[in-house]
Amino acid sequence: MRVFIHVGLTALCTSLLLGFNIAATSAAPSPATATSDTQPPSSAPSPQSTGTPPTGPTRTRVLTLSQMGNFGPMALRGESPNGTLNVGVRTDEVVTSARLKLDMAWSPSLIPSLSHIKVQLNGVDVATLPLDKDDAGKEVTRTIDLDPLLFTDYNQIKLQMVAHYTTDACEDPYHSSLWTDISPATSLTLTTSGVALPDNLALLPRPFFDRQDNRPLSLPFVLPPNAPLSTLRTAGVVASWFGELADYRHAHFSVLNTPPADSQAIVLAMPGAVPQGLSLPQINGPTVTVMANPASPPQSGRKLLVLAGRDEKELQTAAFALVLGHAGMTGSSDQIRSVDPGPVRRPYDAPKWAPIDRPVPFLDLVDDPQQLQVSGFNPPQIRVNLRVPPDLYAWARQSAPLDVHYRYTAPSTYNDSMLNVSINDQLVRSERLRPSHDGSEGFRLNVPLLTSTAVGASDEVPVPAFRVADNNQLQFQFHMDAQKAGLCASTAADVARAAIDPNSTIDFSGFVHFTAMPNLAYFATSGFPFTRMADLSDTAIVVPDAPDAADEAAVLTLLGNMGAWTGLPALRVEVVPAKDVASVGGRDLLVIGTGSAADLLAKWGKGLPLLISQGDTALRMREQRKESWTNWPADGDHRPRTPDGETVMSTSGPLGALIGFESPLEAGRSVVALAATSSGQLASVLDVLQDDRRPSPVYGDLTLVRGAQIDSLLLGKPYFVGEVPWYARIWIFVSNYPSLLAIAGILAGLAVALAVFWALSRLAVRRTGGS
Repeated sequence: MRVFIHVGLTALCTSLLLGFNIAATSAAPSPATATSDTQPPSSAPSPQSTGTPPTGPTRTRVLTLSQMGNFGPMALRGESPNGTLNVGVRTDEVVTSARLKLDMAWSPSLIPSLSHIKVQLNGVDVATLPLDKDDAGKEVTRTIDLDPLLFTDYNQIKLQMVAHYTTDACEDPYHSSLWTDISPATSLTLTTSGVALPDNLALLPRPFFDRQDNRPLSLPFVLPPNAPLSTLRTAGVVASWFGELADYRHAHFSVLNTPPADSQAIVLAMPGAVPQGLSLPQINGPTVTVMANPASPPQSGRKLLVLAGRDEKELQTAAFALVLGHAGMTGSSDQIRSVDPGPVRRPYDAPKWAPIDRPVPFLDLVDDPQQLQVSGFNPPQIRVNLRVPPDLYAWARQSAPLDVHYRYTAPSTYNDSMLNVSINDQLVRSERLRPSHDGSEGFRLNVPLLTSTAVGASDEVPVPAFRVADNNQLQFQFHMDAQKAGLCASTAADVARAAIDPNSTIDFSGFVHFTAMPNLAYFATSGFPFTRMADLSDTAIVVPDAPDAADEAAVLTLLGNMGAWTGLPALRVEVVPAKDVASVGGRDLLVIGTGSAADLLAKWGKGLPLLISQGDTALRMREQRKESWTNWPADGDHRPRTPDGETVMSTSGPLGALIGFESPLEAGRSVVALAATSSGQLASVLDVLQDDRRPSPVYGDLTLVRGAQIDSLLLGKPYFVGEVPWYARIWIFVSNYPSLLAIAGILAGLAVALAVFWALSRLAVRRTGGS
């Protein structure tokens, strides 16, 4: 991909930002104070005390324990006394006050004079919390005012338990009395003030998206009134890029006709189609500009990212340049000379999907190899995220080989040191860690380290195919036994280390692409089948002939989800009105089923389980099929069912639905429709796709959303997508009928018996000299 950019304005000096950080870190921090939960918070320090000139209004947000990187309660134990809270601060904000509220409970057996919790912020001791005898054994709240000068863009709050239950020199660090639990109710309250960033494209994607902000991304798009669908498609390309950046945070997009009063926003403009309230210089070609938001107070620091062009083609060029070449942009405005989006992607080559044509090393699955290393006797799990195409079918094998190599601090004898290998919280293999070899204590450390005699091991673990979904997590849990033979025999030291080698691999090369559809579970977790082509070159989005702002916002949010699932902008998606759906009949279709698009669904409605039109809802019920929702199309009975009944009703409440079915325009193509009683209900359906608080409730071919109530049904006739070898198709067909398998086994046995009988007869004739 090539992007040529002409710098329109001279780059502003980014030393202003550096000056903010230097001033903030050079000031002498004051110690933090620990208070009870009834003490009022201290007043925020003045801008002069922080060394950073805040320019915008103050904002307060509360981070929970889970938002600071902990999956549940934080357990501090004698052999593992440390815990960490991770806190990010946006580039355009400076911390003016911070209060940590610790909800915790500790053992009644601890000696108060020898036990406490030490709190550190970015390596600086900020508080010591005594573990009193009177409060032991019950949940207690402690609050700590943290010095805002200690905060940077990425921060770590470390909690260390120093605890003793006896004054005996032979105290056992594994004793059950040594415990403190940090409750999930623990929170950090941050008060921040805005910092005015320069109008500099070199800061992109900030301030519109900041990686240190773990909140969901909410970003408005400002489009001209009655913008053509080509403009909506261009906005969708940009939305998919921001969705890719937001990733696990999720992204929500809205559509406005004027700049928002207190928010960053993306603006698309052409001559004669400039949003109201925005004044732009003459547009002389495709241009990307960052500027202050005129609808916000000057001191707020809110920005607009303006994409402009003299026509739709130039507007698209500006969008492509942004998503492909933003790393080369600088200054407040860049004029684009040309953009080459590159060739059409190949099927299943999404950057976030692991390839299945070769073994995949873990080095390709993690951002940093340091993620594969842990320390301590009971270290946290090593987690490796793994996305694969959801239509994998293992007809020739029942598992995916996981070739795992690992290193660890070896025990001196066989004990309970273990490595547990799991996928998606399901145990696959538990391996006992072998002791070091004789004489390995006296080894020589060689440089480079690749030639060292480190203690390690390897194992091939078969991962059952039925455990593999589209979005997976491989989990490796080390447990290092302390090897203590008795009291005073040895002193446990925190020297245990373990690591998974980055050259460990998992191999899906024996799988093929073949699955039964429709299956909304695939769409809800990976966007399949639309994400089969990462640039969405096989996808068209069908919208009403006259879409409103809610319809347009649904398109942008959907494309944001696609970018998060694939890791690539939707460069080649098509957006068409319902009246022109025949022009994209050869593609997979995403239908926004309101207005005239709802009429299109009604036209196709003979085979659909649900229709919503003009306030009426028609629900066609069929006998529920019994097959489990896996990627095994041989499971269950696929014979079509006849309708058991139909109900037509006028609903008084809100209703939204996801409907999956085979395209009536071309066999083998898929349609997923978002239908609702009104366009305003589309957002509730999209919220279901972004709800990570529980396993996805979306499956089958129909999902109904009625407020907090979500119901999924399996009603329609299945069809199959993908390809398998002809002999595999015979096996799939025969496996649906056990009687055929029995007959085939009998016939095969008879054939083998006849062949052996004939061969023995010929041998006997030769021995007797016969012909």
